[in-house]
Amino acid sequence: MSLIKSRDFVLVLMSATILAIPMPMLIILGGLAGLQLAPNDNFSTLPVSIQMLSGLFAVTPMSVFMGRAGRKPGFLVAAGFACLGGALAAYSLISGNFVFLCVAHALLGAAIVSFNLFRFAAADIVATGQQATAISITLGSGLVAALLAPEVFRYSKDLLAPVSLGGAYLSLSVLALIGSIPLSIAKFAPLKPKASVQKSIKNPARLMERPRLIWAMVCGAGSAAGMTLLMTPTPLAMVGCGFSDVQAGDVIRWHVVAMFAPSFFTGAIINRIGANKVVTIGAVLLALSGISALAGVQIFNFYISLILLGVGWNFGFVGSTALLNSELRDQEKALFQGINDTVIALGGTIASFSSGLLIASFSWSAIASVLIVLSVVVAISSLWQARYKATTSFSGE
Repeated sequence: MSLIKSRDFVLVLMSATILAIPMPMLIILGGLAGLQLAPNDNFSTLPVSIQMLSGLFAVTPMSVFMGRAGRKPGFLVAAGFACLGGALAAYSLISGNFVFLCVAHALLGAAIVSFNLFRFAAADIVATGQQATAISITLGSGLVAALLAPEVFRYSKDLLAPVSLGGAYLSLSVLALIGSIPLSIAKFAPLKPKASVQKSIKNPARLMERPRLIWAMVCGAGSAAGMTLLMTPTPLAMVGCGFSDVQAGDVIRWHVVAMFAPSFFTGAIINRIGANKVVTIGAVLLALSGISALAGVQIFNFYISLILLGVGWNFGFVGSTALLNSELRDQEKALFQGINDTVIALGGTIASFSSGLLIASFSWSAIASVLIVLSVVVAISSLWQARYKATTSFSGE
């Protein structure tokens, strides 16, 4: 049966798309709201930092909770976090309370990383041969969200005027409620016996001894870190080279399109040539992105580099997700999907902070050079992972 005819997959895809809209909106909202309420400018980015840290610490517990209570209760709890976080952030702007804003972003951070688990949930409810396609299409919903987010922001930001941005935060609560409707109707894969889930959680160290599992996580984290490393300082580098913020924004826009648009066919490519080869191709594209950045600082260098970066990340991220999912047995998924996303979030966080230090202390070329090194690590990890046979039984069984 085709995915488009799968009622539950379509419902999950609808929820994933709606609930992905807050993430790009928060890129805009966090810093602006922090600048309004922070006691001084040094703390203006604190809400965004708290959001990132919250996501880092929340993803594994949320994934384990889904393994024990079910995907639907887990996603509904995450939607509740988003609803409460949006409302609290709006209230913080009305009351002028910076602490409430920080708490709101902590709730929103936990919600966003939980929504990232939709790709695994989609894979669980489709037939075995369709899992890679389900993962890539679900990830592709991020493209729709990225296109809708600016419009939602534009129409909602002044709804609570004269309180600036309050309406945009409140719209996050509305989106969470709307996204919960198809979610509440969908039927997810049945829960596994609690004993099996508990057994897998008691033996995480032995499970981590499996080489294919480790290398799949390295590929995912390396792809995410490489993408974040170059993307984060791009606007700053472009403005420093004499380009306008509008031109920088257009480069980032095409980068986001390149990140998500390939998702509509990445799964088919994986089914045809295998996940390992797709990850390796992604690593090559990331390296070419770094080479383009090293080649010069003309406008076309930035466009080519960031488009290659987006496609390379997509191939690496979708491919490594498919590798991880094929390696895990049902009773292992709750724990190790969470650990995987924690490792990815950690890699992205470290890369984000490192990129600022690199461009401040060295140069744009230094960042591009580090990206090339990271790409080689991802390629080697993918090729090394292919040497091992897939695990047929899990440790401790």
